[in-house]
Amino acid sequence: MTEMLVAGAGGFVGAILRYWVSGIVQRWSGSMFPFGTLTVNVLGCLLMGAVMALVEYRQLLGPHSRILVTIGMLGGFTTFSTFGYETFMLLRDNELAMALANVGLSVAVGTAAVMLGWFAVRAVGI
Repeated sequence: MTEMLVAGAGGFVGAILRYWVSGIVQRWSGSMFPFGTLTVNVLGCLLMGAVMALVEYRQLLGPHSRILVTIGMLGGFTTFSTFGYETFMLLRDNELAMALANVGLSVAVGTAAVMLGWFAVRAVGI
């Protein structure tokens, strides 16, 4: 039960941050392309890579802190359900090139961001 409450508390914070960051980026871009969602997905992947490297190599977080940060905050922050919906809407609106760009960028840049976060932590010797 404690783990569920910890994950829920982190998810609350992550969801608020997602709403705030994606909204700011989307308004700033002024584009139909979902740059806000792309930004939070890539940033969430970057942070997940860095946090998990710290957990694995430095045992930085205990079990409850790890649940709070990874499952809760980062799980609430990243938006792959929104990603799926926005991609579907682009397809529905016959915006095939934008839909494919959204899928390709989210997967490729998100995976690269996880690697960058991971290797950045290793490079600074944390």
